[in-house]
Amino acid sequence: MKQNKYDEAAFFNTYSRMNRSVKGLEGAGEWPVFRELIPHLQGKNVLDLGCGFGWHCRYAADQGAAEVTGVDISRNMLEKAREKSPDKEITFVRRPLEDFEYESDTYDVIISSLAFHYVRDFRQLCHSLYKALKPGGTLVFSVEHPIFTSRAEQDWFYSEDGRRLHWPVDRYQEEGERRTNFLAEDVVKYHRTVSTYIESLLQAGFLIRSVKEPAPSQERILENSEWQDEARRPMFLIVSAAKEQQAGITVIQAHA
Repeated sequence: MKQNKYDEAAFFNTYSRMNRSVKGLEGAGEWPVFRELIPHLQGKNVLDLGCGFGWHCRYAADQGAAEVTGVDISRNMLEKAREKSPDKEITFVRRPLEDFEYESDTYDVIISSLAFHYVRDFRQLCHSLYKALKPGGTLVFSVEHPIFTSRAEQDWFYSEDGRRLHWPVDRYQEEGERRTNFLAEDVVKYHRTVSTYIESLLQAGFLIRSVKEPAPSQERILENSEWQDEARRPMFLIVSAAKEQQAGITVIQAHA
């Protein structure tokens, strides 16, 4: 049974008050970098994995995508997504990402925001995503940075007077389950190294197009001084990868 904290009332209510839940994509610090990696969506078939409130689904629809499918494990998330998308042609599916039926050569673009670190077997997921993309298709995803997920505490070291001294990293090479405190106790995430993320994609057949570790912009830091500390260590890892176009076969006919 995959963990589903978002259907617990207290957890969901706290999550709903987060800046990115209230303001949507503009409230997500990594969105400007993520958006740059998304290809043109006009006329495309788009899959959003871990769609949450449906912000990326609505963005795809607004960009002219022909078909948009959002997948999430949480009933609460999908109810909110449907409420916010009454005029959008979006199909929402309630299913764990690992159990979704990834049909071959179906999607032009697959996107996922901060969901894959909840998946136990990322290598298997990569093979499913590669199969589901059309030749030439693009995968763009973000996860919590492995520097962020290495310790279950996911917090700074503080001085006696409460100043943030540094961000500790420990057990980085020891991949696997971490039980963290994210809005609630005992939230299960899976830590893996940067190299494991990249190698898993390569082994599935993907071509890596871009790897980003975004820092907050000066504008955002000026808006809120707390963002200054976010520049001291990466919080997000964002990757763009592609399924190679099928090579054409050239037939050379011999002349008598």
